Amino acid sequence: MARGLKHACGVFGILGHPEAARMAYLGLYALQHRGQESAGIATTDLGAMFVERDMGYVADVFTEERLDHLPGRTAIGHVRYSTAGGSSLRNAQPVRIESRNGSIALGHNGNLVNADAIRGKLEKAGAVFTTSSDTEVVLHLFAHSECNDALDALVDALGRVVGAFSITALSNEWLIGARDPLGFRPLSIGYLDGAWLLTSETCAFDLMGARYIRDVQPGEIVAFHEEAVGNEETLAAVAAGNGVWGPGFRSLRPWHPREPQHCIFEHVYFARPDSVLYGAGVQEARQQMGRTLAQEAPADADLVIPVPDGGIYAAQGYAKEAGLPFELGLIRNHYVGRTFIEPRQAIRHFGVKVKLNAVRGLIEGRRVVLVDDSIVRGTTSGKIVELIRGAGAAAVHWRVSSPPYVSPCYYGIDTPRREELVGANHSIQEICDLIGADSLAYLSLEGLQRSVPSGNENYCSACFTAEYPTPLGDELEHQMELFTPVGAGPAASGKATRRP
Repeated sequence: MARGLKHACGVFGILGHPEAARMAYLGLYALQHRGQESAGIATTDLGAMFVERDMGYVADVFTEERLDHLPGRTAIGHVRYSTAGGSSLRNAQPVRIESRNGSIALGHNGNLVNADAIRGKLEKAGAVFTTSSDTEVVLHLFAHSECNDALDALVDALGRVVGAFSITALSNEWLIGARDPLGFRPLSIGYLDGAWLLTSETCAFDLMGARYIRDVQPGEIVAFHEEAVGNEETLAAVAAGNGVWGPGFRSLRPWHPREPQHCIFEHVYFARPDSVLYGAGVQEARQQMGRTLAQEAPADADLVIPVPDGGIYAAQGYAKEAGLPFELGLIRNHYVGRTFIEPRQAIRHFGVKVKLNAVRGLIEGRRVVLVDDSIVRGTTSGKIVELIRGAGAAAVHWRVSSPPYVSPCYYGIDTPRREELVGANHSIQEICDLIGADSLAYLSLEGLQRSVPSGNENYCSACFTAEYPTPLGDELEHQMELFTPVGAGPAASGKATRRP
């Protein structure tokens, strides 16, 4: 459905596998939910670097022939949504450059809030950019670095940007993973038959039978060399935590430590439910959100129905806590493409009906609780309420397993502008009236924080509070000087009842 939110990107890396490109392909397949605009893979072999990328889904971009053009035992991959820069082939990743420190290819999940300022100064100095993506800024800083080693030059470049980055990079010698000091976006380390892996989500490890070792820590850079392949001493060093080195492995903490600010919306919506995120299972967190929501906002109802697919686990938790039946009363058509041809004779709410249909036998004459993870613009929510009423529901109570979404994300999620966010411009009662529900309730921010690992600590919730953990805009210009290392309103909640 047209959610109004696009996903963060997904990155993958592997070193020391004879079919590195094909393993990267599988990894990207598991990360497809994080980006569907473009896909790309870069490999190294005997000092040469190869890149294949294109617009579209992973399975459409990578044919057998294309994968055969990617030799080598080391690869990185990327799936993309356009969080910064337009949706076009020139902005597809990984992005590769040649420099005095050799070739480097880079895939980036996140968004750099000072990229425009850096780009402007570099262009004034004569730099020529070939994309509109903020990721290219990192490569220019890499090329301009005075360091004489590819790994050191990348550390230097990343120390000059502000914002969110979880990165996989490929040099002639190293597979590199890096997370910004606040740790906005996830990045995990895995191990498979001696090979080393990096991925945005652990579900990619599950697909290929790899072992999850640990997360790359906020502010940590890890680098793997061929010497690390199959090395038990290296395995022990990696598992021991950041700052420990082993043969063919480096763990660096080049920046001043900060309190982490993991994206809380990864748990709410973006991550796959079978992933382990920030040390905890996503599915368990979403079910706990539903249980907490049922405690905060009970409804006089007969059954609980999730809005697929994002609301499924929260709805399970809600139903269990409320002692109500859980039913799949909305059926999603998983075979709808990106576009479809509408009939010449108008059908009301045709777009939603192509993708979702209500099960009348479950709904007719019953009071329904609909559970979803968020309401962004509200237009699709209203159409779903009408579908449920059209199937004969006696009442429709909408419950949301997160607080009102009131502020755009500047750290790697492509969100609508503030004026397009229904939660930023309407009260809960007004939203209830707009979508046509009998009642509407959101999970409180405190309830959400209690539902995720580590409670209310170490999470960025700016999309619910408008309180951003880094300077932005004019504040950024005033407080942060270009080329310096990264330094160091509660949301509305409650419920509304539909007015007569």
